[in-house]
Amino acid sequence: MLPPSQSNLSSSLPPESPVVVVGAGVGGLCAAIDLALHGLPVVVLEAAQYPGGKIRQHQVGEQPIDGGPTVLTLREVFDELFARAGERLGDHVSTAALPMLARHCWQDGSSLDLYADRQRSAQAIAQLAGPSEAAAYEKFCERSKELFDSLNEPFMRAAKPSSPISLGLRAGLPRLLNLMRCAPPTSLWRTLSRQFQDPRLRQLFGRYATYCGSSPCRAPSTLAVIAHGEQAGVWKVRGGLSELANALARLALRCGVTIRYGAQVCRIELRGQKVHQVHIREAPPLTARAVVYNGEVEALTSGLLGAGLGIVARAPARHERSLSAITWSLRAQVSGFALSHHTVFFAGNCRQEFDELFTAQQIPKDPTIYVCAMDRDNNNGAAPTQSSAFGAARDERLLCLVNAPATADRANLSDKELAACEQRVFQKLHDCGLVIQTQADLCQVTTPTQFAARFPASHGALYGRSTHGWLASFRRPASRSAISNLYLTGGGVHPGAGVPMAALSGRQAALSLIADLPLTRRSHSAVIAGGMSTSSAMTGSKG
Repeated sequence: MLPPSQSNLSSSLPPESPVVVVGAGVGGLCAAIDLALHGLPVVVLEAAQYPGGKIRQHQVGEQPIDGGPTVLTLREVFDELFARAGERLGDHVSTAALPMLARHCWQDGSSLDLYADRQRSAQAIAQLAGPSEAAAYEKFCERSKELFDSLNEPFMRAAKPSSPISLGLRAGLPRLLNLMRCAPPTSLWRTLSRQFQDPRLRQLFGRYATYCGSSPCRAPSTLAVIAHGEQAGVWKVRGGLSELANALARLALRCGVTIRYGAQVCRIELRGQKVHQVHIREAPPLTARAVVYNGEVEALTSGLLGAGLGIVARAPARHERSLSAITWSLRAQVSGFALSHHTVFFAGNCRQEFDELFTAQQIPKDPTIYVCAMDRDNNNGAAPTQSSAFGAARDERLLCLVNAPATADRANLSDKELAACEQRVFQKLHDCGLVIQTQADLCQVTTPTQFAARFPASHGALYGRSTHGWLASFRRPASRSAISNLYLTGGGVHPGAGVPMAALSGRQAALSLIADLPLTRRSHSAVIAGGMSTSSAMTGSKG
């Protein structure tokens, strides 16, 4: 499906200066929707020709293939957003709950499937590593749930606490005691080493740190909370996660938001200590009542978008950057290994892999490889049977990904290095029994350098600041910045990286802005075909 579109409406802005949202990523779109539901005029400026930010697809041949996030968790975040607008997510996006979370494979030939059904996962772990490890898994799941229950309202769905003490005061004594018991101030790896004897299970659950672009050896034990997020449900979005971004953009339009694609912001101008205008390349500037910035925070702190913005947040040091990646979006005939929708082929040495990534800052010689088989719904390892949609029989859409350091500002991969990495990756998959037959024109590669070009000032880092150290979560920027009418959202902002967290950051940016401005509710407008606006049945009572 093509992304939602709206003609550039710069000539028909509302008489009151709008809130300008810079970037149509998940955080920016969610903030725009909540602001519009509260009665504010909102204009979203997006440099690309489609919404989604890091959610994106590549056209490979005639088929779109994911090149960014592939999984939807914590679906209730989006259910709630659509409900606030009087809509149902399921009416706009086709989803399917995946019974199997992922298939995991090691070089010794062993494998483990994890399921949304916890008991089924425990049985699989017992077969792999014995009943004592299955019992350890059950305890791990209980602690993960307690962590989630303790952090959901006071941390993930609230403004950023300034310190662990303020979080403790906000959470209350029972939650604080749960946090101290379930997540001691140590690394995720150390905690997993105490819980599991089998190194394969430590490696598997340690991988949750990479969801935030971090190393399990340095990330805090609180990241075990991700386990519960997955057990609560992993959803496949039919057509890829870009369909979710498209649905958010269409919802924004129905709420009266103006979206301008191909609008590259080149400067945010201050007047005094407040944002005054947003300058757009090859277009007149917009006077802004406030700005919600959904981009790389370092683009502000480095001066890339104008003088005086460096006070919004502390720029991360080079060693604080999160991971980047190398991805292959391809169409191929697949045989041999029985892929699930999500399959992980682990490195032989977990510690060495992350030492190479974060200490040596190089692509691991033996990386963990993630494969998303977009066209597989059934989780039983069977390849698609019909041939009409994707060419030759069993021709599938795949995304293959390995982690890489975010060093695009000082070291670009040469063609020789990229070719060597590609050869190692696909040889490893072949050694695991997965045979991928493709053609050069049916594969699109993305490197850290290309990510850096797409997201200026990121240096290729895909998750903002890494989550290293038990205080890392308190170092992320908050939705409120030091500039009174400039607000921040996105995966690099509190509460953290990932699609649902970016959505929650957008909610926080909107709530912060609403609390700071005297607002008058008014009826909303909805966009109809042709880019026109008309009165809508939606009222100010929905907010």
